[in-house]
Amino acid sequence: MSIEIFGCSPVLANGAVIPLSPAVRAGDLLFVSGQLGLDDAGALVADDVASQLRQCVKRLADILALAGADLGQVVKTTVWLTDKADFAAFNNAYRELFPSQPPARSTVVSDLLIAGARVEIEAVACLAR
Repeated sequence: MSIEIFGCSPVLANGAVIPLSPAVRAGDLLFVSGQLGLDDAGALVADDVASQLRQCVKRLADILALAGADLGQVVKTTVWLTDKADFAAFNNAYRELFPSQPPARSTVVSDLLIAGARVEIEAVACLAR
């Protein structure tokens, strides 16, 4: 099976390069690394979970597009929240982003490595048509 890498290692606002591939295709599956609510300069877009989630999903969509895919091909997401009190606001924003046939999902509460980050989301997409 061949493996194909999409994207470049992300760079944080402080200039640190994160040693990961944004996405890896293995067969018909595309594995997208966890995305935070960061803008193009590597800074968080906002303090609230809904705004950060929207930016996370925008980043996911951008990476999917590099592989010729879109959000409709996402079959599984894993989500990390830093505060379980954000779960309702997260679910409302997630519902808007995946309005029909949402992917399978796991959601856990955990610390994140970027100060102020409230949500991180990774995805698996099926590229077979």
